[in-house]
Amino acid sequence: MTEVHTLRVEARERAGKGAARATRRDGRVPAVIYGNKETPQLVSIAPLDLSRELQKKAFYATLFDLELGSKKIRVLPRDVQFDPVSDRAIHADFLRVGAGTKVRVQIPVKFLNDTTAPGIKRGGVLNIVRHEIEFICDADNIPPLIEVDLDGLDIGDSVHISMVKLPSGIRPTITERDFTIASIAAPTAQKIEAQEAAAAAAAAAAAPVAAEGAAAGAAAGAAPGAAAPAGAKPAAGTAAPAAGAKPAAAAKPAGGDKKK
Repeated sequence: MTEVHTLRVEARERAGKGAARATRRDGRVPAVIYGNKETPQLVSIAPLDLSRELQKKAFYATLFDLELGSKKIRVLPRDVQFDPVSDRAIHADFLRVGAGTKVRVQIPVKFLNDTTAPGIKRGGVLNIVRHEIEFICDADNIPPLIEVDLDGLDIGDSVHISMVKLPSGIRPTITERDFTIASIAAPTAQKIEAQEAAAAAAAAAAAPVAAEGAAAGAAAGAAPGAAAPAGAKPAAGTAAPAAGAKPAAAAKPAGGDKKK
């Protein structure tokens, strides 16, 4: 049996944007109850009560009994509007449900053995495609969650809806294909480390070749007949000029100079 939560509400008389703003100025959240072939009922909720329920898991798959005076109205949340600046709830819609009412609900997925699956133990990453799945079921038989077992899955394996054991009385809204819920992907970090290791190995292999090329270039520069660097001292053993030898005459200017 589906768990039913309780919310206290108060009736409000007028509809429209102006009436809704007035309700919010009074410190309450305007809401409407519709469906089940009955007249819509305008109500308001205490913000703290609504916020507390919104923080719980599977809010939109939770049945509520709205207490309006001495009357209880069984409903299912359909929509909540939020202020774009403060992110506070400013309006709520509830669908009135009765016995045997079929509803569409988004049910959260819970993954089992997500730390012991072979692929994850080998470093794989769980890639979740659907955190929630939409189902059609009886309003009084809504499961709180759908369990997906990852036992035995390796890297590259996927979980499809046909592999999940569903509670009785519910069916997914998507029936034309066996859609994917999650998969175990190869770890991206390991790929990057492998690429870096391969690049380092290639660089290490190229280093000796570069060193041999540099040594060969140095040997070629030291070959006989190579010009000596400017300002270099004569090599040891080079004969010095003979004693008393006159230095070579300086070259005369072109055309010769005449004595005056």
